[in-house]
Amino acid sequence: MKVYFLGTGTSQGIPVIGSNHPVCKSTDFKDKRLRVSVWISWENYSFIIDCGPDFRQQMLSSNCQKVDGILFTHEHADHTAGIDDIRPFNFKQGEIPIYAHQRVIDNLRRRFDYVFETVNKYPGAPSVATIEVVNNEPFCLGNKTVIPIDVMHGNLQVFGYRIDDFAYLTDVKTIKKSEIEKLENLKVLVINALREEPHDTHFNLKEALDFITLVQPKKAYLTHISHIMGYHEEVQKNLPDNVFLAFDNLEITI
Repeated sequence: MKVYFLGTGTSQGIPVIGSNHPVCKSTDFKDKRLRVSVWISWENYSFIIDCGPDFRQQMLSSNCQKVDGILFTHEHADHTAGIDDIRPFNFKQGEIPIYAHQRVIDNLRRRFDYVFETVNKYPGAPSVATIEVVNNEPFCLGNKTVIPIDVMHGNLQVFGYRIDDFAYLTDVKTIKKSEIEKLENLKVLVINALREEPHDTHFNLKEALDFITLVQPKKAYLTHISHIMGYHEEVQKNLPDNVFLAFDNLEITI
């Protein structure tokens, strides 16, 4: 299974519009981060987790040719606002399945009503087939099983996903013990780490590292990173040997 990091930035991306912060001025490509998303593929299957406002650019940069479905973690715009740009895949493949909590599906239905229209639908509009994700109810993607991981983003419920020995968690602040138990024996954990300073709704760097120590994956990759975290290369030097700062267009094989 291959995991391609389409975006590793926080909601504003890096560089931030109009910012003179040194990281936003960096010429290192690892300091330029689109909104957070990953592309997961194996055999002839191809799935995306989250579809943010940089989706079009991410699909072009990664040369992704097919999307068998999109898994949504939650409804925030940096994870959902690119749904209109699934249209080229619709034209080739037809309806794209989307997997999400029912609350998220309802939110998308309100915000992107034309996508879900059934009467006099505009012929060029995107088309999706909705599949509700329910905690403690694994579901199939192709020939693999996905285990939802229920976490909290402040007061908002968010889903992470485990596929085989890989787990992807973003926008996490707290997680119950019963959900942590679903993360045993991972080869790779992807987890959010916004910055060094504490934040109300996201893990900071220390919280992410403490969580990695608790879960004990063989390797961990940090994502959903703010410019305030610092330069990629400088942050990486201070991380444990099995923890890596993810960057856009990084591809790993599990």
